[in-house]
Amino acid sequence: MKKENTTTYSTEFAQDVREGLSNNPKYLSSKFIYDQKGDKLFQDIMNMPEYYLTNCEFNILKKHTPLIAEYFNGKDGFDLIELGAGDGKKTKVLLRHLADKNYDFKYCPVDISQHSLDDLESSLKKEIPEVSVKTLQGSYFKILESLADYNTRKKAIMVLGSNIGNLRHGKAIDFLKNIQQAMSEEDMLFMGFDQKKNPETILNAYNDPAGITDRFNKNLLVRINSELDANFDVESFKHWETYDPETGTAKSFLVSLKEQEVRINELQLQVHFKAWESIHTEISQKYDDKIVEWLADEAGLKIEEFFMDDQGFYKNYIFKKK
Repeated sequence: MKKENTTTYSTEFAQDVREGLSNNPKYLSSKFIYDQKGDKLFQDIMNMPEYYLTNCEFNILKKHTPLIAEYFNGKDGFDLIELGAGDGKKTKVLLRHLADKNYDFKYCPVDISQHSLDDLESSLKKEIPEVSVKTLQGSYFKILESLADYNTRKKAIMVLGSNIGNLRHGKAIDFLKNIQQAMSEEDMLFMGFDQKKNPETILNAYNDPAGITDRFNKNLLVRINSELDANFDVESFKHWETYDPETGTAKSFLVSLKEQEVRINELQLQVHFKAWESIHTEISQKYDDKIVEWLADEAGLKIEEFFMDDQGFYKNYIFKKK
């Protein structure tokens, strides 16, 4: 009789590393880039001139703040639940307006990084102290299970930064379905989608000459070394970005520059890399209206409205339940 595998892992990170690096082809989940160092590197990425997404969404939020706020509002106020809040820089544009206009609302930022949430809560106390804040730490899917408990008034669920672009279409539909199931008829979803555009513009956003994105992706290896007692030679891997304009998929890889062995002591795992073998770390999906409408329809949602930046690079859509 075959013995079942009953391996238990100390953390979700440990499990993901074993599964990803034992697979062929190898992969690691981008969500684990975001420790304290990864959070800081991503903030640096958002400030790069090549990373157009941040400025495009700022442009939308600043230009359409009053109208967006009216869409958020409910007859008894609302709970603003932001998935993947990060440093909240863009969200503060909306929060300041909501506070200035005395909207009745509570802000509930959600993030996998407790460090980011602590920093965000601290900065809001200083900058917009009148905003009522309740932080929620965890992955999107775990937090979404508890969102249905917020049922006494309207929920405005918000996902900025085209975070959905880190999911392949099938997983994106699952994600949207989970949100849809947590929504009442009154609730709404406000979500950013990076649009298809000049492929060179997209590649430049993930392949900056300063090497910040390189260090960001390699932070996965730094974390494995630190937390799982491994011996990755980080500089023997090259960050590589691709973009397929047909599918709208940008992919990030770490490519081994030589044949090498890596020992991960915490997992009692020896990983062999051939020269030029890759680890897939991240996807960044790009969209058009047709794809967004299809994703929404599959998830039981409908597009109510959208807002576009001045360059036509980026859109924030409002969805309601069908």
